[in-house]
Amino acid sequence: MSEIINVHEAKTHLSRLLDKAHAGEEIVLSKAGKPYARLMPLETPKRKLGFIKGHVDSSFFDALPDGELAAWEGK
Repeated sequence: MSEIINVHEAKTHLSRLLDKAHAGEEIVLSKAGKPYARLMPLETPKRKLGFIKGHVDSSFFDALPDGELAAWEGK
């Protein structure tokens, strides 16, 4: 359930409210008694490791031929 906080209180206790939101709590900010905005935690992107496994053969990791390497280095 969301905690409803008026704007004046939110300005006074913003740091505490940010800590609560970071911990997963949703806070509804109200203005003149009406819900106005929502303070909630950001979803952190989940990185999936190993997503390329099986799509690249071992030659991908071989050293580049001298001519191609020189081209990449601008020589």
